[in-house]
Amino acid sequence: MSDHPHDREATAALTALRAALAAHGITLPSLDLHLLSYAGRYDSPPLITLGNCSAATAQRLAEALAKP
Repeated sequence: MSDHPHDREATAALTALRAALAAHGITLPSLDLHLLSYAGRYDSPPLITLGNCSAATAQRLAEALAKP
């Protein structure tokens, strides 16, 4: 892992998102840093890939987001 500030920002966001999803019993198996944007040097943090999920996981995610 790089020590670049953008990389740390993206990794922190990824960790926070995983934890927030887990708190709702949701796991996105493909959740990770987007490798192409991570490998390049841009003026913004690497992208986070949400990836594919089952219909049941998508429904749980929608329900969690719909809660006030």
